[in-house]
Amino acid sequence: MAAGPAGIPWERVAVDAPEGLAVVDAEGRFVQVNRAGARLCGRAADDLVGLVSPFSPAAPAESGRGEPAQGDGEQVGVWCPAPGLRRELAYRTRRAADAPGLTSVSFRDATEERHRRRRLAALARTAAALPAHGSPTATLDALAAEVLRVDTLAGVEILVLDESGGDLRVVGTAGFGHRADFFDRLAQVERCGGTLRMREALRDGVPVVVPNRWTAIRDDPVWAPLHDYHTAPAWDSFASVPLLVRGRVTGVLNAFFAPGQPVGRRTVEFLTAMAEQAALAVDYRRLLRREREQARREERRRLARDLHDSVVQQVFSIGMQTKALELLTRRGEAVPAEAVRRAADEVGLLARTALADLEAMVQELRPPSRPERDGIEETVRALAESIERRTGLRFRLSFGPGLDLVRGEMAEDVHRIVAEAVHNAVKHAEARTVAVRLAVREGSLSATVSDDGRGIAAADHRPDGERGFGLGTMRERAERWGGSVRVGPRRGRGTAVRLTMPLRRQPGTPEARPEPEGLL
Repeated sequence: MAAGPAGIPWERVAVDAPEGLAVVDAEGRFVQVNRAGARLCGRAADDLVGLVSPFSPAAPAESGRGEPAQGDGEQVGVWCPAPGLRRELAYRTRRAADAPGLTSVSFRDATEERHRRRRLAALARTAAALPAHGSPTATLDALAAEVLRVDTLAGVEILVLDESGGDLRVVGTAGFGHRADFFDRLAQVERCGGTLRMREALRDGVPVVVPNRWTAIRDDPVWAPLHDYHTAPAWDSFASVPLLVRGRVTGVLNAFFAPGQPVGRRTVEFLTAMAEQAALAVDYRRLLRREREQARREERRRLARDLHDSVVQQVFSIGMQTKALELLTRRGEAVPAEAVRRAADEVGLLARTALADLEAMVQELRPPSRPERDGIEETVRALAESIERRTGLRFRLSFGPGLDLVRGEMAEDVHRIVAEAVHNAVKHAEARTVAVRLAVREGSLSATVSDDGRGIAAADHRPDGERGFGLGTMRERAERWGGSVRVGPRRGRGTAVRLTMPLRRQPGTPEARPEPEGLL
């Protein structure tokens, strides 16, 4: 044991005390450490003397080195006894009154305690992010980043099986770059006899932990196609945790540990908990894809119905009128000018009506503005101006503050709901004026589309009557965001469609990017 400095007997530092005790100088270097403190630091006491400690000799209020722990002047310093090992030591300091420039320190190992708190916070943040992220891919990337940050890993990947259950795709990643030909090279490794340990997690549905994995594949020529990919970031051990959705393995969460980093039971428990969150996000991703496919099918059916109800019928009538004119001319008799004029007027009217209906459908399917880019106010104005020019229908628009919060896919759905309600007013209401009001109040979006037309019968706004007005699709779009759509008579005369949608925090919708590729 190193001798104590002049004026500070070692007995005062309590060599055999059960807690870690040390004396540091004005620069924070170890002067003395007791046995418990040496064990916490993972080095012999004599080897520690002269090394810079993780403790700040300043008073807690003056310190810039330590991180506050949990009150009572306790701080936290990070100590790395060996590569890959990281300990968080919670400590308190006390100036030595009779030895200027020296500070006594009492400390304990708070690594697991603080790690557990960070993991719980990461789980809470991830659970909250599932409904808040506008993009499932962004959610999975954020989840991978949480795992990487909390456990200070080298890298994290989330891979899922395709619908057939055969091929794997990376849907979330942190710590690794994108590799365009990664899976081609991985398949080459498998063809040459390389064993992918994540296949065991996929097959058996239980976590797989492989110590010193990089050491094994680095020296194996079978893995040569991926050797250049595995050099950065530096990693050693590997863990693969299955993603379980409704009792079926749908993918894996792969964790790559820095050299020397231990993989204990609590680490695997944390990875399993995060894999459960990832599985929820993957399930949501697939349900969302199916919902969109169903919405597209519904849009196609509605378009076919609208074409049949309007344009097809009008073109059929045009054909009948031209056939009548043809029969008149075949008689060889003079055709009265009045009859020709009436038929021509009828054909002209039908053609103009069919053209207007087609333009309305094109406008609805491909608006000149994009709600997710230009904002909901701009696209609704453009919609109203276009319909006014075509039909002469008058619009009264009212936009309240806060509409800039409606962004991304939510803005697209709100625009579609408003456009469908306006389309119904144009087509069915025989109205002269349509009023559109949008506002954000108390954390919710409210939108109303009302007209002064002939009104809607009671049966038309019951659930079984919604199919004729596309209201089922409107309701589905609203319910996707926790909202609702109500349709009913307007006070006095006409019909009102009312949308209410709660606004959650809308992260900026990222640009579409290719699926990331990654490691092992």
